[in-house]
Amino acid sequence: MPVILRVPTATRHVQLLGVVGSAVLAACGVAVGAVPVRDVLAPRSGAAALGLAGAYFGLVLLIAAWALLGRAIRGPEPPTSRTLLLTLALWAAPLLVAPPLFSRDVYSYLAQGAMVEAQMDVYAHGPSRLGGPLTYEVAPLWQHTPTPYGPVFLACAAAIAGFARTEVLTGVIGMRLVALAGVALMVFCLPRLARRCGADPRTALWLGALNPLLLLHLVAGAHNDAVMLGLLGAGLVAALGRWPMAGAVLVTLAALVKAPAALGLLAVALLWGRRMNGRLPRLRAALAVAGTAAVTTAATTAVTGTGYGWIAALDTPVSSENWSLTSSLGRMTGAALTSAGSSLAEFAIPAWHTAGIAATVLAMIAFWRRHHLRRPVYALGLSLTAVALLGPAIRPWYVLWGLFLIAAAAPKGSIRLRRAAAVASGALALAVLPSGFAPDGTQLLLAVGGGAAAVVVLLFVHQFSARGSSGRGRTEPLGSPA
Repeated sequence: MPVILRVPTATRHVQLLGVVGSAVLAACGVAVGAVPVRDVLAPRSGAAALGLAGAYFGLVLLIAAWALLGRAIRGPEPPTSRTLLLTLALWAAPLLVAPPLFSRDVYSYLAQGAMVEAQMDVYAHGPSRLGGPLTYEVAPLWQHTPTPYGPVFLACAAAIAGFARTEVLTGVIGMRLVALAGVALMVFCLPRLARRCGADPRTALWLGALNPLLLLHLVAGAHNDAVMLGLLGAGLVAALGRWPMAGAVLVTLAALVKAPAALGLLAVALLWGRRMNGRLPRLRAALAVAGTAAVTTAATTAVTGTGYGWIAALDTPVSSENWSLTSSLGRMTGAALTSAGSSLAEFAIPAWHTAGIAATVLAMIAFWRRHHLRRPVYALGLSLTAVALLGPAIRPWYVLWGLFLIAAAAPKGSIRLRRAAAVASGALALAVLPSGFAPDGTQLLLAVGGGAAAVVVLLFVHQFSARGSSGRGRTEPLGSPA
């Protein structure tokens, strides 16, 4: 007797659900996104309230579509990689024409690029030194903060700022195209990394590319992490193939966008060592990678002319309200010490940050000792995840640093890890307002209300579909004779 299997939701219906969610989010972003300051609505206005509730309505629909697509991939008739790429394009399209969402960092990028164009030292001064319309768009928190970004990204930002001049909209479009190029490179590398690491390319695309965090923060938010991850992925693909030196160059360029990518040089050195013959291949590979990275850094810095100030700027102060694990524990400890009348309260946050760094180092040692021989890319993904979660600062898109590589290189049996990563991605996608600022009580209620309305609609549609299926008769079992 044939086994009766429940047919998964048709892929086209899932695609449509995601498009609706993305389109609603993009439309509502005009009212509550990170729009230019002249277009910001009063938070208590009716349009802002409706826009916020609508944005979370669309966001929950998008997350639900992603979850349903993940179920389809595990089903008896999983969608092809080509279908997944088409789905990504459909879901991303509305966000490409939306205003910046979930962060105002894109304005900081433009201001920093304009400072480089004007030959100002971005490693010594914040955007407030620039003046003019771009400065007004930068969040107050970062007005006086030097940039920690490397010369590769600053060269891109300077080119966009020089082209856009004082046209903020043109600059935003330019920076979004730069981020989109990074996303395209990530999507190109993911299935190739997965195949070479023994993982399923379709699962890698679902978790690493169609992930709501990527859509919301790399596409809609235009964060430079897309460029970093794209170059990092390309470097690892090259190192896994026949071009380890090219891999070292590309990973170094990724680190010259954002410093965390420098950990990828460890993976390149291990992969290069596999290809070397003779004595001490790992030492020779490490020296070759170090030399390649040094030459690449010197050449890139000479071409861009930005100098080496980014090294000192890596200790850029962390926001006191950052909700990273160590910062949160530090604030709670400080409050407890203050209540007890202790004079040590001011040391609580620095102490927890130090403990977080120590825990990160220990975790990385454990990851590399266990996986460096067979799965260096996986060890790198776990290490970058530890850096993001245990570091002094975290933003939702930081999780993509490690998740991108975990999606491509996690062992096929690591179902719990992938499930935890998916749940965390869905939760973090809801953690930031479309404006990029922390919510007050009223905004939190509106966001919860909009998300709850989406859940009600999804349950109603599910019940309606179930009744329609039962009304048409018993479902034909898959695999039964015609």
